[in-house]
Amino acid sequence: MGNLSSSAPLCRIQPAGDSVHLVQLTDTHLCAQRGGTLLDMDTDRSLQLVIRQVLREREVIDGVLCTGDLSDRGYLQAYQRLIEYLQAFDAESFWLPGNHDDREQMAAAIAGQAHLCGEVRAANWQILMLNSQIPGEVGGELGAAEQERFESALQAAQEQGLYTLVCLHHQPVPVGSAWIDQQQLADAEQFWQTVDRHPGVRGVLWGHVHQQIDTWRGDVALMASPSTCVQFAPGSEQFKADAQPPGYRWLELKADGGIGTGISRVMDASFNVDLESGGYL
Repeated sequence: MGNLSSSAPLCRIQPAGDSVHLVQLTDTHLCAQRGGTLLDMDTDRSLQLVIRQVLREREVIDGVLCTGDLSDRGYLQAYQRLIEYLQAFDAESFWLPGNHDDREQMAAAIAGQAHLCGEVRAANWQILMLNSQIPGEVGGELGAAEQERFESALQAAQEQGLYTLVCLHHQPVPVGSAWIDQQQLADAEQFWQTVDRHPGVRGVLWGHVHQQIDTWRGDVALMASPSTCVQFAPGSEQFKADAQPPGYRWLELKADGGIGTGISRVMDASFNVDLESGGYL
């Protein structure tokens, strides 16, 4: 299994104020060429409309979290266009591979830039970017090396008095949609054992499920977010697309360890989506 572990650099961002203001863009599913579609939706157009909305709504952006399935089939050209689109932000973006991504092509596209950073430090926060991709598989797993990095990074944060936001692609808890919960993190039990040993973990954020989740596990906020393209219908036994529009999540990591967050959807545009499709893999 590929991961971001030992060679992944530790990056730093300087927030504009006491809080760290982040935006999550997830499951962009960019195709090989502009105008490519997923379930009839033009994913370049939908992403650009979401970015436009972010710029209109968020006055301060310290960093952008891109949590996987950034390309629909791991295309180099898709990652190159993503870099182009993200230049709209005066902030660094940090990427994770999802099950649709090709990490080698991601690395080729970024050409040494810090987008595949495994850990980000900002004020008194640690943002961990964990790789749950199993190349060639739909489901996810951290695996031994990434679980070890996870434990080590949290121990370092605890010693330094940092709060932690954990980011990954695959959901570490069931979300109530039977078909996609078959694809959740395979080693979630070990993941949560690690979290439980480190009270500085304040939030876990993921992609993959194309729907909003806001709930809690004890004192840890659990968050999933709309895709920037097609949405999945909550509570569905079989694959089912949703008519909800694309969107993004904003996060405010506060100096006292609290997390302010919410989602916003693009309501001023129309989108085509094939609601009768039985799947998209």
